[in-house]
Amino acid sequence: MSVMGKILIIDDEKEVATFLTYLFKEKGYDVDVGYNGKDFDRLLNNRYDVAMLDVKLPDSNGLDLLKRLKKRQPYCKSVVMTGYSTVKVAVEAIKLGANDYIEKPFDEIGELENLIDGLMESGADTFTQHDEIASLTSMSGIIFGKNEKMKRLLSLAYKIAPKNVNVLIHGETGTGKELLAHFIHLASRRNEQPFISVNCGALSETLLESELFGHEKGAFTGATRERKGIFEIAHNGTLFLDEVGDAAPSTQVKLLRVVETGEFMRVGGEKVQKTNTRIISATNVNLEEAVEKGKFREDLLYRLNVVSFTLPPLRERKEDIPLIAEYFAKKYHEAAEIRDDAMEILLEYDWPGNIRELSNVMKHALSLLDDGDHVITPDLLPENVFRNNTSKAAAALVDAKNDADDFNKFLTLWVDGMLDIWERDEIVPLDAVLENVRQLETYVGKAYVLKALKETIGDRKKAAERLKTTERRLRYILNEKGKQS
Repeated sequence: MSVMGKILIIDDEKEVATFLTYLFKEKGYDVDVGYNGKDFDRLLNNRYDVAMLDVKLPDSNGLDLLKRLKKRQPYCKSVVMTGYSTVKVAVEAIKLGANDYIEKPFDEIGELENLIDGLMESGADTFTQHDEIASLTSMSGIIFGKNEKMKRLLSLAYKIAPKNVNVLIHGETGTGKELLAHFIHLASRRNEQPFISVNCGALSETLLESELFGHEKGAFTGATRERKGIFEIAHNGTLFLDEVGDAAPSTQVKLLRVVETGEFMRVGGEKVQKTNTRIISATNVNLEEAVEKGKFREDLLYRLNVVSFTLPPLRERKEDIPLIAEYFAKKYHEAAEIRDDAMEILLEYDWPGNIRELSNVMKHALSLLDDGDHVITPDLLPENVFRNNTSKAAAALVDAKNDADDFNKFLTLWVDGMLDIWERDEIVPLDAVLENVRQLETYVGKAYVLKALKETIGDRKKAAERLKTTERRLRYILNEKGKQS
Protein backbone atom coordinates (compact mmCIF):
# COMPACT_ATOMS: atom_id res chain seq x y z
CA MET A 1 0.00 0.00 0.00
CA SER A 2 1.48 3.39 -1.00
CA VAL A 3 1.69 6.14 1.62
CA MET A 4 -0.71 8.99 0.73
CA GLY A 5 0.29 11.59 3.33
CA LYS A 6 1.65 12.17 6.82
CA ILE A 7 -0.57 12.72 9.88
CA LEU A 8 0.35 13.91 13.38
CA ILE A 9 -1.99 12.87 16.22
CA ILE A 10 -1.68 14.47 19.69
CA ASP A 11 -4.12 13.08 22.29
CA ASP A 12 -3.53 12.13 25.93
CA GLU A 13 -6.20 9.40 25.71
CA LYS A 14 -4.12 6.46 24.50
CA GLU A 15 -7.19 4.47 23.43
CA VAL A 16 -8.27 7.31 21.13
CA ALA A 17 -4.75 7.80 19.78
CA THR A 18 -4.39 4.05 19.12
CA PHE A 19 -7.76 3.89 17.36
CA LEU A 20 -6.96 6.86 15.11
CA THR A 21 -3.51 5.48 14.31
CA TYR A 22 -4.95 2.14 13.25
CA LEU A 23 -7.78 3.81 11.27
CA PHE A 24 -5.52 6.04 9.18
CA LYS A 25 -2.65 3.57 8.73
CA GLU A 26 -5.19 1.16 7.27
CA LYS A 27 -6.06 3.88 4.74
CA GLY A 28 -2.40 4.19 3.71
CA TYR A 29 -1.36 7.28 5.70
CA ASP A 30 1.93 7.59 7.60
CA VAL A 31 0.98 8.39 11.23
CA ASP A 32 2.98 9.73 14.19
CA VAL A 33 1.45 9.86 17.68
CA GLY A 34 2.14 12.02 20.72
CA TYR A 35 0.39 12.26 24.07
CA ASN A 36 1.38 15.70 25.39
CA GLY A 37 2.98 19.04 24.56
CA LYS A 38 6.53 17.70 24.90
CA ASP A 39 5.83 14.97 22.35
CA PHE A 40 4.34 17.60 20.04
CA ASP A 41 7.46 19.80 20.13
CA ARG A 42 9.70 16.78 19.51
CA LEU A 43 7.61 15.43 16.61
CA LEU A 44 7.26 18.84 14.98
CA ASN A 45 10.77 18.41 13.61
CA ASN A 46 9.08 16.20 11.01
CA ARG A 47 6.90 17.60 8.22
CA TYR A 48 3.14 16.83 8.31
CA ASP A 49 0.23 17.28 5.94
CA VAL A 50 -2.45 17.15 8.66
CA ALA A 51 -2.28 17.51 12.45
CA MET A 52 -5.06 16.30 14.78
CA LEU A 53 -4.77 18.12 18.14
CA ASP A 54 -6.71 17.45 21.32
CA VAL A 55 -7.87 20.62 23.10
CA LYS A 56 -7.14 19.39 26.62
CA LEU A 57 -3.71 17.96 27.38
CA PRO A 58 -2.05 17.35 30.76
CA ASP A 59 0.82 19.78 30.18
CA SER A 60 -0.41 22.06 27.43
CA ASN A 61 -3.35 23.79 25.77
CA GLY A 62 -4.47 22.71 22.31
CA LEU A 63 -4.73 26.34 21.19
CA ASP A 64 -1.08 26.94 22.15
CA LEU A 65 -0.07 23.88 20.12
CA LEU A 66 -2.07 25.21 17.17
CA LYS A 67 -0.26 28.56 17.31
CA ARG A 68 3.12 26.80 17.35
CA LEU A 69 2.05 24.57 14.46
CA LYS A 70 0.94 27.54 12.35
CA LYS A 71 4.23 29.30 13.04
CA ARG A 72 6.52 26.35 12.26
CA GLN A 73 4.48 24.54 9.59
CA PRO A 74 2.01 27.10 8.13
CA TYR A 75 0.96 24.79 5.29
CA CYS A 76 0.00 21.89 7.57
CA LYS A 77 -3.78 21.43 7.79
CA SER A 78 -5.16 21.11 11.33
CA VAL A 79 -8.15 19.57 13.07
CA VAL A 80 -8.98 20.21 16.73
CA MET A 81 -10.52 17.37 18.75
CA THR A 82 -12.90 18.42 21.51
CA GLY A 83 -15.71 17.36 23.81
CA TYR A 84 -19.11 19.08 23.65
CA SER A 85 -18.34 21.21 26.70
CA THR A 86 -15.34 22.76 24.94
CA VAL A 87 -16.98 23.66 21.63
CA LYS A 88 -16.35 27.37 22.31
CA VAL A 89 -12.64 26.59 22.52
CA ALA A 90 -12.85 24.71 19.22
CA VAL A 91 -14.43 27.75 17.60
CA GLU A 92 -11.55 29.87 18.90
CA ALA A 93 -9.21 27.33 17.31
CA ILE A 94 -10.85 27.84 13.93
CA LYS A 95 -10.44 31.60 14.35
CA LEU A 96 -6.72 30.94 14.96
CA GLY A 97 -6.50 29.01 11.69
CA ALA A 98 -7.62 25.44 12.38
CA ASN A 99 -9.34 23.95 9.36
CA ASP A 100 -12.06 22.19 11.34
CA TYR A 101 -12.95 20.56 14.64
CA ILE A 102 -14.50 17.23 15.57
CA GLU A 103 -16.31 16.23 18.75
CA LYS A 104 -15.44 13.20 20.84
CA PRO A 105 -16.62 10.51 20.99
CA PHE A 106 -16.52 10.04 17.21
CA ASP A 107 -20.05 9.00 16.25
CA GLU A 108 -19.59 9.02 12.49
CA ILE A 109 -16.26 7.43 11.55
CA GLY A 110 -17.05 7.86 7.86
CA GLU A 111 -17.34 11.64 8.29
CA LEU A 112 -14.01 11.71 10.11
CA GLU A 113 -12.36 9.79 7.27
CA ASN A 114 -13.93 12.11 4.66
CA LEU A 115 -12.71 15.14 6.59
CA ILE A 116 -9.07 13.98 6.67
CA ASP A 117 -9.20 12.75 3.06
CA GLY A 118 -10.57 16.12 1.98
CA LEU A 119 -7.85 18.06 3.80
CA MET A 120 -5.20 15.86 2.20
CA GLU A 121 -6.39 16.80 -1.27
CA SER A 122 -4.42 19.71 -2.64
CA GLY A 123 -6.39 22.95 -2.62
CA ALA A 124 -9.53 21.37 -1.21
CA ASP A 125 -9.67 23.82 1.64
CA THR A 126 -9.36 26.93 -0.50
CA PHE A 127 -10.90 26.80 -3.95
CA THR A 128 -13.73 24.34 -3.23
CA GLN A 129 -14.72 26.07 0.00
CA HIS A 130 -14.57 29.51 -1.65
CA ASP A 131 -16.87 28.38 -4.47
CA GLU A 132 -19.32 26.78 -2.04
CA ILE A 133 -19.44 29.88 0.18
CA ALA A 134 -20.02 32.10 -2.87
CA SER A 135 -22.88 29.85 -3.99
CA LEU A 136 -24.48 29.75 -0.53
CA THR A 137 -24.25 33.52 -0.02
CA SER A 138 -26.01 34.02 -3.34
CA MET A 139 -28.75 31.55 -2.36
CA SER A 140 -29.25 33.16 1.05
CA GLY A 141 -29.19 36.76 -0.23
CA ILE A 142 -25.96 37.84 1.50
CA ILE A 143 -23.96 40.41 -0.47
CA PHE A 144 -20.31 40.94 0.35
CA GLY A 145 -17.24 41.93 -1.59
CA LYS A 146 -13.86 43.02 -0.23
CA ASN A 147 -14.49 43.31 3.51
CA GLU A 148 -12.12 40.94 5.33
CA LYS A 149 -14.25 40.81 8.49
CA MET A 150 -17.22 39.49 6.51
CA LYS A 151 -15.03 36.98 4.67
CA ARG A 152 -13.69 35.58 7.95
CA LEU A 153 -17.18 35.49 9.48
CA LEU A 154 -18.67 33.58 6.55
CA SER A 155 -15.74 31.16 6.46
CA LEU A 156 -16.24 30.41 10.16
CA ALA A 157 -20.02 30.12 9.76
CA TYR A 158 -19.47 27.68 6.89
CA LYS A 159 -17.30 25.46 9.08
CA ILE A 160 -19.71 25.65 12.05
CA ALA A 161 -22.84 25.02 9.97
CA PRO A 162 -22.55 21.20 9.73
CA LYS A 163 -22.09 20.92 13.50
CA ASN A 164 -25.22 20.27 15.54
CA VAL A 165 -24.77 23.30 17.82
CA ASN A 166 -26.97 26.29 18.53
CA VAL A 167 -25.86 29.68 17.23
CA LEU A 168 -26.45 33.23 18.48
CA ILE A 169 -26.09 36.10 16.00
CA HIS A 170 -25.43 39.62 17.27
CA GLY A 171 -25.87 42.69 15.10
CA GLU A 172 -27.56 46.03 14.69
CA THR A 173 -30.96 46.27 13.03
CA GLY A 174 -30.70 45.83 9.28
CA THR A 175 -27.31 44.07 9.18
CA GLY A 176 -28.77 40.83 7.76
CA LYS A 177 -29.00 38.50 10.75
CA GLU A 178 -31.76 36.39 9.19
CA LEU A 179 -29.74 36.08 5.96
CA LEU A 180 -26.77 34.74 7.92
CA ALA A 181 -29.06 32.28 9.73
CA HIS A 182 -30.34 31.06 6.36
CA PHE A 183 -26.75 30.74 5.09
CA ILE A 184 -25.90 28.52 8.08
CA HIS A 185 -29.01 26.41 7.44
CA LEU A 186 -28.11 25.96 3.75
CA ALA A 187 -24.53 24.97 4.67
CA SER A 188 -25.75 22.45 7.27
CA ARG A 189 -26.84 18.84 6.97
CA ARG A 190 -30.40 20.04 7.60
CA ASN A 191 -30.58 22.01 4.35
CA GLU A 192 -33.32 19.83 2.87
CA GLN A 193 -35.48 20.30 5.97
CA PRO A 194 -37.56 23.41 6.85
CA PHE A 195 -36.01 26.79 7.73
CA ILE A 196 -38.58 28.81 9.68
CA SER A 197 -38.14 32.22 11.30
CA VAL A 198 -40.21 33.96 13.96
CA ASN A 199 -39.77 37.45 15.42
CA CYS A 200 -40.09 37.18 19.19
CA GLY A 201 -40.65 40.92 19.55
CA ALA A 202 -43.53 41.11 17.06
CA LEU A 203 -45.95 38.82 18.92
CA SER A 204 -47.63 38.95 22.31
CA GLU A 205 -46.63 36.38 24.93
CA THR A 206 -49.65 34.14 24.24
CA LEU A 207 -49.34 34.34 20.47
CA LEU A 208 -45.57 33.68 20.55
CA GLU A 209 -46.01 30.56 22.69
CA SER A 210 -48.79 29.35 20.39
CA GLU A 211 -46.59 30.05 17.36
CA LEU A 212 -43.63 28.14 18.83
CA PHE A 213 -45.30 25.24 20.61
CA GLY A 214 -48.76 25.04 19.00
CA HIS A 215 -52.00 24.84 20.98
CA GLU A 216 -54.90 22.55 21.71
CA LYS A 217 -58.45 23.42 20.78
CA GLY A 218 -59.92 25.74 23.40
CA ALA A 219 -56.56 26.56 25.00
CA PHE A 220 -57.41 30.27 24.91
CA THR A 221 -59.96 32.62 23.40
CA GLY A 222 -59.88 32.20 19.63
CA ALA A 223 -58.26 28.76 19.68
CA THR A 224 -61.08 27.11 17.74
CA ARG A 225 -58.98 24.17 16.55
CA GLU A 226 -55.79 22.26 17.29
CA ARG A 227 -52.68 23.84 15.75
CA LYS A 228 -49.11 22.61 15.32
CA GLY A 229 -46.31 24.89 16.44
CA ILE A 230 -43.05 25.73 14.71
CA PHE A 231 -41.07 23.24 16.80
CA GLU A 232 -43.21 20.46 15.33
CA ILE A 233 -43.14 21.83 11.78
CA ALA A 234 -39.38 22.50 11.88
CA HIS A 235 -38.54 19.02 13.22
CA ASN A 236 -35.05 18.06 11.91
CA GLY A 237 -34.78 21.55 10.40
CA THR A 238 -33.73 25.00 11.65
CA LEU A 239 -35.68 27.55 13.69
CA PHE A 240 -34.54 31.18 13.58
CA LEU A 241 -35.59 33.15 16.67
CA ASP A 242 -35.19 36.83 15.81
CA GLU A 243 -35.01 39.34 18.70
CA VAL A 244 -34.95 36.46 21.19
CA GLY A 245 -34.25 38.96 23.99
CA ASP A 246 -37.86 40.17 23.71
CA ALA A 247 -39.31 36.77 24.70
CA ALA A 248 -41.33 36.90 27.94
CA PRO A 249 -39.97 35.14 31.07
CA SER A 250 -42.55 32.33 30.84
CA THR A 251 -41.63 31.74 27.19
CA GLN A 252 -37.93 31.66 28.13
CA VAL A 253 -38.64 28.85 30.62
CA LYS A 254 -40.32 26.77 27.92
CA LEU A 255 -37.55 27.52 25.42
CA LEU A 256 -34.97 26.34 27.95
CA ARG A 257 -36.78 23.02 28.32
CA VAL A 258 -36.84 22.49 24.54
CA VAL A 259 -33.15 23.33 24.20
CA GLU A 260 -32.13 21.04 27.07
CA THR A 261 -34.41 18.05 26.45
CA GLY A 262 -35.96 18.44 22.98
CA GLU A 263 -39.36 18.21 24.69
CA PHE A 264 -42.30 20.61 24.93
CA MET A 265 -46.07 20.69 25.31
CA ARG A 266 -48.60 22.57 23.25
CA VAL A 267 -50.39 25.47 24.95
CA GLY A 268 -53.27 23.91 26.85
CA GLY A 269 -51.93 20.40 26.23
CA GLU A 270 -50.70 17.60 28.48
CA LYS A 271 -48.92 15.34 26.00
CA VAL A 272 -45.14 15.72 25.73
CA GLN A 273 -43.96 16.39 22.16
CA LYS A 274 -40.47 15.68 20.81
CA THR A 275 -38.45 17.81 18.41
CA ASN A 276 -34.97 17.75 16.87
CA THR A 277 -34.76 21.37 15.83
CA ARG A 278 -31.58 23.41 15.58
CA ILE A 279 -32.02 26.89 17.03
CA ILE A 280 -30.33 29.95 15.59
CA SER A 281 -31.12 33.07 17.62
CA ALA A 282 -30.49 36.73 16.93
CA THR A 283 -30.48 39.91 18.95
CA ASN A 284 -29.61 43.58 18.54
CA VAL A 285 -29.34 44.09 22.32
CA ASN A 286 -26.69 42.99 24.80
CA LEU A 287 -28.10 39.80 26.34
CA GLU A 288 -25.35 39.71 28.99
CA GLU A 289 -26.62 43.06 30.26
CA ALA A 290 -30.20 41.75 30.06
CA VAL A 291 -29.12 38.82 32.27
CA GLU A 292 -27.63 41.23 34.82
CA LYS A 293 -30.88 43.20 34.88
CA GLY A 294 -32.92 40.02 35.34
CA LYS A 295 -34.65 40.35 31.96
CA PHE A 296 -33.12 37.24 30.39
CA ARG A 297 -32.30 33.82 31.83
CA GLU A 298 -28.60 33.12 32.16
CA ASP A 299 -29.07 29.37 31.68
CA LEU A 300 -31.00 29.97 28.45
CA LEU A 301 -28.32 32.34 27.15
CA TYR A 302 -25.68 29.70 27.90
CA ARG A 303 -27.63 27.13 25.88
CA LEU A 304 -28.35 29.42 22.92
CA ASN A 305 -24.88 30.96 22.79
CA VAL A 306 -22.84 27.83 22.05
CA VAL A 307 -21.33 29.65 19.06
CA SER A 308 -21.80 33.36 18.42
CA PHE A 309 -21.27 35.63 15.43
CA THR A 310 -21.35 39.42 15.32
CA LEU A 311 -22.32 40.96 11.99
CA PRO A 312 -20.42 44.21 11.33
CA PRO A 313 -22.53 47.32 10.69
CA LEU A 314 -22.40 48.75 7.17
CA ARG A 315 -20.29 51.72 8.33
CA GLU A 316 -17.51 49.21 9.15
CA ARG A 317 -17.59 47.58 5.70
CA LYS A 318 -17.81 50.63 3.43
CA GLU A 319 -15.73 48.96 0.72
CA ASP A 320 -18.79 46.74 0.10
CA ILE A 321 -21.23 49.66 -0.31
CA PRO A 322 -20.82 50.05 -4.12
CA LEU A 323 -21.52 46.35 -4.70
CA ILE A 324 -24.53 46.33 -2.35
CA ALA A 325 -25.95 49.61 -3.70
CA GLU A 326 -25.62 48.42 -7.31
CA TYR A 327 -27.24 45.09 -6.39
CA PHE A 328 -30.34 46.81 -5.00
CA ALA A 329 -30.44 49.36 -7.83
CA LYS A 330 -30.47 46.55 -10.41
CA LYS A 331 -32.98 44.61 -8.33
CA TYR A 332 -35.49 47.48 -8.51
CA HIS A 333 -34.59 48.74 -12.02
CA GLU A 334 -32.75 46.44 -14.42
CA ALA A 335 -30.99 49.26 -16.29
CA ALA A 336 -30.21 51.39 -13.20
CA GLU A 337 -26.83 53.10 -12.81
CA ILE A 338 -25.44 55.14 -9.92
CA ARG A 339 -23.56 58.29 -10.90
CA ASP A 340 -20.11 58.73 -9.34
CA ASP A 341 -21.07 61.80 -7.27
CA ALA A 342 -24.12 59.97 -5.91
CA MET A 343 -21.93 56.99 -4.98
CA GLU A 344 -19.53 59.38 -3.25
CA ILE A 345 -22.39 60.49 -1.00
CA LEU A 346 -23.42 56.89 -0.29
CA LEU A 347 -19.85 56.02 0.71
CA GLU A 348 -19.61 58.87 3.22
CA TYR A 349 -22.96 58.25 4.92
CA ASP A 350 -22.94 56.34 8.25
CA TRP A 351 -25.97 54.10 7.52
CA PRO A 352 -27.59 53.76 10.98
CA GLY A 353 -30.20 51.47 9.38
CA ASN A 354 -27.45 49.42 7.70
CA ILE A 355 -28.15 47.29 4.59
CA ARG A 356 -31.93 47.55 5.00
CA GLU A 357 -31.67 51.35 4.89
CA LEU A 358 -29.44 51.23 1.78
CA SER A 359 -32.05 49.05 0.07
CA ASN A 360 -34.77 51.57 0.93
CA VAL A 361 -32.64 54.50 -0.29
CA MET A 362 -32.16 52.83 -3.68
CA LYS A 363 -35.88 52.14 -3.91
CA HIS A 364 -36.65 55.77 -2.98
CA ALA A 365 -34.21 57.22 -5.55
CA LEU A 366 -35.50 55.03 -8.38
CA SER A 367 -39.11 55.91 -7.58
CA LEU A 368 -38.27 59.57 -8.35
CA LEU A 369 -36.80 58.91 -11.81
CA ASP A 370 -38.63 60.36 -14.77
CA ASP A 371 -39.89 57.91 -17.37
CA GLY A 372 -37.01 56.76 -19.54
CA ASP A 373 -34.30 57.80 -17.06
CA HIS A 374 -32.12 55.20 -15.34
CA VAL A 375 -29.26 57.12 -13.67
CA ILE A 376 -29.36 57.80 -9.93
CA THR A 377 -28.06 61.33 -9.28
CA PRO A 378 -27.41 63.07 -5.92
CA ASP A 379 -30.63 65.08 -6.03
CA LEU A 380 -32.65 61.83 -5.99
CA LEU A 381 -31.22 60.75 -2.62
CA PRO A 382 -33.21 61.37 0.60
CA GLU A 383 -32.19 64.52 2.48
CA ASN A 384 -30.99 62.63 5.57
CA VAL A 385 -28.34 60.86 3.44
CA PHE A 386 -26.59 64.05 2.26
CA ARG A 387 -27.25 66.41 5.18
CA ASN A 388 -24.17 66.49 7.51
CA ASN A 389 -22.37 64.30 4.94
CA THR A 390 -18.63 65.04 4.66
CA SER A 391 -18.27 64.33 0.91
CA LYS A 392 -17.74 67.15 -1.59
CA ALA A 393 -20.69 65.91 -3.64
CA ALA A 394 -22.98 66.18 -0.60
CA ALA A 395 -21.69 69.65 0.24
CA ALA A 396 -22.37 70.78 -3.34
CA LEU A 397 -25.86 69.29 -3.18
CA VAL A 398 -26.61 71.01 0.15
CA ASP A 399 -25.34 74.33 -1.26
CA ALA A 400 -27.51 73.90 -4.34
CA LYS A 401 -30.58 73.15 -2.26
CA ASN A 402 -29.83 76.09 0.07
CA ASP A 403 -29.39 78.32 -2.99
CA ALA A 404 -32.69 77.04 -4.32
CA ASP A 405 -34.34 77.87 -1.01
CA ASP A 406 -32.84 81.40 -1.09
CA PHE A 407 -33.89 81.78 -4.72
CA ASN A 408 -37.46 80.76 -3.88
CA LYS A 409 -37.55 83.21 -0.97
CA PHE A 410 -36.30 86.07 -3.18
CA LEU A 411 -38.87 85.32 -5.89
CA THR A 412 -41.66 85.12 -3.31
CA LEU A 413 -40.68 88.48 -1.81
CA TRP A 414 -40.29 90.05 -5.27
CA VAL A 415 -43.69 88.82 -6.47
CA ASP A 416 -45.32 89.98 -3.21
CA GLY A 417 -43.72 93.41 -3.68
CA MET A 418 -44.91 93.72 -7.27
CA LEU A 419 -48.44 92.62 -6.32
CA ASP A 420 -48.43 95.24 -3.58
CA ILE A 421 -47.46 97.91 -6.14
CA TRP A 422 -50.10 96.67 -8.58
CA GLU A 423 -52.87 96.75 -5.99
CA ARG A 424 -52.12 100.25 -4.59
CA ASP A 425 -54.64 102.96 -5.19
CA GLU A 426 -51.96 105.63 -5.73
CA ILE A 427 -49.84 105.68 -8.87
CA VAL A 428 -46.25 104.39 -8.48
CA PRO A 429 -43.67 106.03 -10.81
CA LEU A 430 -42.78 103.85 -13.82
CA ASP A 431 -39.04 104.18 -13.09
CA ALA A 432 -39.56 102.55 -9.66
CA VAL A 433 -41.45 99.67 -11.27
CA LEU A 434 -38.77 99.15 -13.95
CA GLU A 435 -36.03 99.31 -11.27
CA ASN A 436 -37.72 96.37 -9.55
CA VAL A 437 -37.69 94.47 -12.85
CA ARG A 438 -33.95 95.24 -13.30
CA GLN A 439 -33.25 93.94 -9.76
CA LEU A 440 -35.05 90.70 -10.67
CA GLU A 441 -33.02 90.38 -13.88
CA THR A 442 -29.73 91.00 -12.05
CA TYR A 443 -30.49 88.57 -9.20
CA VAL A 444 -31.78 85.78 -11.43
CA GLY A 445 -28.89 86.13 -13.90
CA LYS A 446 -26.27 86.06 -11.13
CA ALA A 447 -27.94 83.13 -9.33
CA TYR A 448 -28.12 81.14 -12.57
CA VAL A 449 -24.43 81.76 -13.34
CA LEU A 450 -23.38 80.79 -9.81
CA LYS A 451 -25.43 77.60 -10.07
CA ALA A 452 -23.61 76.66 -13.29
CA LEU A 453 -20.22 77.45 -11.71
CA LYS A 454 -20.97 75.16 -8.76
CA GLU A 455 -22.02 72.37 -11.08
CA THR A 456 -18.72 72.74 -13.01
CA ILE A 457 -16.67 73.16 -9.79
CA GLY A 458 -15.73 76.75 -10.68
CA ASP A 459 -14.67 76.09 -14.28
CA ARG A 460 -15.84 79.27 -16.07
CA LYS A 461 -15.14 77.92 -19.54
CA LYS A 462 -17.34 74.87 -18.93
CA ALA A 463 -20.01 77.02 -17.25
CA ALA A 464 -20.08 79.39 -20.23
CA GLU A 465 -20.36 76.48 -22.65
CA ARG A 466 -23.19 74.98 -20.62
CA LEU A 467 -25.05 78.33 -20.58
CA LYS A 468 -24.29 78.88 -24.29
CA THR A 469 -22.66 82.25 -23.64
CA THR A 470 -19.16 83.75 -23.21
CA GLU A 471 -16.82 83.97 -20.20
CA ARG A 472 -16.78 87.74 -20.68
CA ARG A 473 -20.54 87.89 -20.25
CA LEU A 474 -20.29 85.74 -17.11
CA ARG A 475 -17.83 88.25 -15.61
CA TYR A 476 -20.18 91.07 -16.53
CA ILE A 477 -23.18 89.40 -14.86
CA LEU A 478 -21.10 88.68 -11.73
CA ASN A 479 -20.10 92.38 -11.70
CA GLU A 480 -16.46 91.51 -12.51
CA LYS A 481 -16.14 93.77 -15.57
CA GLY A 482 -12.53 94.68 -14.90
CA LYS A 483 -11.26 91.12 -14.35
CA GLN A 484 -9.52 89.07 -17.03
CA SER A 485 -10.02 85.32 -17.47
